This record gives sequence, C-alpha cells and structure tokens, in this order.
Amino acid sequence: MTRSELFEQIQRKQSFLCVGLDADPKKRPAHLNGDVLAFNKAFIDATRDLCVAYKPNTAFYEALGLDGMRILRDTIAYIGNEHFIIADAKRGDIGNTSRYYASFAFNTLGADAITVAPYMGADSVEPFLEYDGKWTILLALTSNKGSQDFQPASQDGGQPLYAKVMQRAAEWGSPDQLMYVCGATKAEKFAELRSLTPDHFFLVPGIGAQGGDLEGVCKHGMNDHCGLIVNSSRGILYASDGEDFTQAAQASAKALQEKMAAALKKYLP
Repeated sequence: MTRSELFEQIQRKQSFLCVGLDADPKKRPAHLNGDVLAFNKAFIDATRDLCVAYKPNTAFYEALGLDGMRILRDTIAYIGNEHFIIADAKRGDIGNTSRYYASFAFNTLGADAITVAPYMGADSVEPFLEYDGKWTILLALTSNKGSQDFQPASQDGGQPLYAKVMQRAAEWGSPDQLMYVCGATKAEKFAELRSLTPDHFFLVPGIGAQGGDLEGVCKHGMNDHCGLIVNSSRGILYASDGEDFTQAAQASAKALQEKMAAALKKYLP
C-alpha cells in the first residue's frame, strides 16, 4: 500500500485507527474454546469499516508454535488488501539475518509493514527497505515506562537519542517507505517529533488502555496527509470477554473513529 493509497483510506473512512491483534489466550472469550482464528475473524468483521490498519503482534502467535504461524498467516489473508497490515515483530539484526526477517514478514505472511529496532544501525535496517511497496516502521520514542532508560539520553550537542535515530534513519528511507513508532503517552513531544521528520508517518501506540492523549497527538503531530496511524489494542480487542465481545469491540472502535473524524476536520491542513 502506497502513502497516497493509505491517505485515501484515511480520508474515505475518516479514520486513522490501527487495531492491534494480540492473541492473548488469557483474555479471549471462553465460549470460543480457544479458537484464535475464529476470534480474530469475528473481531475483524466487527471493526474493518472503522479502521485503516491491523497490527498483529507476532509474539502472541509464535508462542502457539506451528499452529500459531498458520493462524497468523490465515488472519492476514482474511483481512485482505484494503487494510494496511503491520507485522509487529520489532526485528533487527545483522544484515543477512534481517534479510530473512524481511522475507518472512513480506513474502511469507504478506504484511505491508514490519516494526524494526534501530539499535544495530543502517546495515540492520536496509534489508527491510529493499522491498518495493513495503514499509519499515522504526522504533523511535516508545510508550513503555522503560523508554526513559535510553531514548531521551543526551547525545553530542545535547540532542536526545530518539531525535538522532529519527534524523539519521530519514537518510536511509523516504517517507514512502519508512515510518516511526512514537508513543501517545508523550503527546507533548509530538511538535518536536514532527519538526524532526515533517513528512513521515508515525505509528502511535498508547491510546486506550495506556491512557494516551489523542487530541494532543493530533494537534501537534498531524501533517498534510494526516501522517498518523494511531493504534489501540487492548482497549478494543478486550472491551468485553463475554459473548458480546464483537459488539463491545465495535463500540470501542467507533468511539475512537468518531474522535478521529473530528480531529481530521480540525487539524488536517
């Protein structure tokens, strides 16, 4: 999916919502008897008109062994081509290993994008950028508590590490192939983040269960093609653990979509 196609989806649906597909066996409705694929399909059916992207976290499927890999593949196939599909794997290794990570995400799974850790530098990221029409989503300023351990650390000249990562990585990939993970729990940072990379999309976790500020993210982070994909996982996926889980998920997604429609009207240049 190209950047213009993604923006067209955002405009048409009046949504920049990404829904996480974290197949946690401890939280699935009991009446499904552990059928992860049935859960995913029902959930996708309930939310597909309200979001532009889905983000399966590969770890939840890897933990299920070979069956989990089949479920992940079949889930992505069920989503189809009209949504932006992110394999949330946070990969990153020396070049020849990254090349196989990329092949698995793009060729085997059929995902549009994969999340990647930048710590090992350019040669660990470049294999992901070799695929036409595919996206690399680089960790920049994340929403977890431990992000404060390293990401704000001052570099030469006083620039924080996350800023150096974003600016250096922008030399590796264009806004048509590279995005950044920027956490919504740090909404006050989005003016700075946008100044660092004016044209790139940000994948924004932290809305929903983590309490991120959607209004602040939109006010400071939106650009002329929206430039935001805002993710919610637990707040939608596990809005209910009963037989009404699809209705609860749809209602939760709808509430976010309506806020996004208002933000697009208010902040889209």
